[in-house]
Amino acid sequence: MPTVPNFSSLWRSPVQALAFGFGAGLAPRAPGTVGSLVALPMYLALSALSVSAYLAVVAGLFFLGVWATGRTERAIGAHDHPGIVFDEIVGQLVALTLAPLTVTALLLAFGLFRLFDIWKPFPIGWLNRRVPGGWGIMADDLVAGIAAALCLHGILALWIPN
Repeated sequence: MPTVPNFSSLWRSPVQALAFGFGAGLAPRAPGTVGSLVALPMYLALSALSVSAYLAVVAGLFFLGVWATGRTERAIGAHDHPGIVFDEIVGQLVALTLAPLTVTALLLAFGLFRLFDIWKPFPIGWLNRRVPGGWGIMADDLVAGIAAALCLHGILALWIPN
């Protein structure tokens, strides 16, 4: 039986607090969606960075997530527990890469990422099932974020031509 943290125990383990999105993963319904929402204000704060700096931050967060989610998975004894949402945060940041700061673009990126993360078409679902530990937890959301970003920019190019 998994040992799932609660709010008070999260703050005794900074690694688990990070993996659980600083409490977002403890939402009683749709913790992945709540975790994805955490990424939106982060994107607004990071959007002033250059593209290369933004990508470096997101890459750093990805590798931090591999470590934190892997440790948390082992500590609670459950593979990719729904409360582990740091992967959704990073995946959503990937989906938002180069997104214009408009409500339409942010909502589209959010919706597309949630679609790919929930639907898990190949290779997203395969990664989730076949790659163990923190790498598997993070990799499927990375690919879902890339798919969402590609779709977002395709839609924006067709919808709002230059």
